[in-house]
Amino acid sequence: MIKGGWMAWTFPVALFFYLIACLLVTFTILAIRFPETPRIGVLHIETTRGDRLFISLLGSAFICLAWLALIGAPVWGALVVCLIFATAVFRWV
Repeated sequence: MIKGGWMAWTFPVALFFYLIACLLVTFTILAIRFPETPRIGVLHIETTRGDRLFISLLGSAFICLAWLALIGAPVWGALVVCLIFATAVFRWV
């Protein structure tokens, strides 16, 4: 573990931030190469791929927090729930 000034950088933490950065780069490339028009889903608001990514990331954070509060560590089960949630958001929102 590398100890920084305000945060302990472990492999899972670094991997998390790396994957978020990869998602942002991927979605930027998709937006440039394949522009899309916003669509209206079950929330009855116009959303783009980026909006759905933000909603799925925000919702996944709350799912993980609820998992920790109700069940505790480890959070592998929460990861499965988050993947199902993200799939549903990209499909229907």
